[in-house]
Amino acid sequence: MNMYVSNLSFHTSEDDLRKMFEQFGAVSSAKVIMDRETGRSRGFGFVEMGADSDGEAAIKGLNGKDIDGRAMSVSVAREKAPRPTNKRW
Repeated sequence: MNMYVSNLSFHTSEDDLRKMFEQFGAVSSAKVIMDRETGRSRGFGFVEMGADSDGEAAIKGLNGKDIDGRAMSVSVAREKAPRPTNKRW
């Protein structure tokens, strides 16, 4: 299950994110999205867990949890929408 995690502290690292979710099961990947220009966290990320039941438990356990003074939001990630192509030929 792929989850969208938002309202993260700008100090939360990928390792911190992984550790938070590992208490609910095996984490396949944890990614904090960084701003290209500043190199600073954008305050959201994605966590992927192999088992849907682990992901559901993580959502229930972590959604709304206060981390570094911010109420973290955890939900099932939506599929990335296809970008429109600009074919002019």
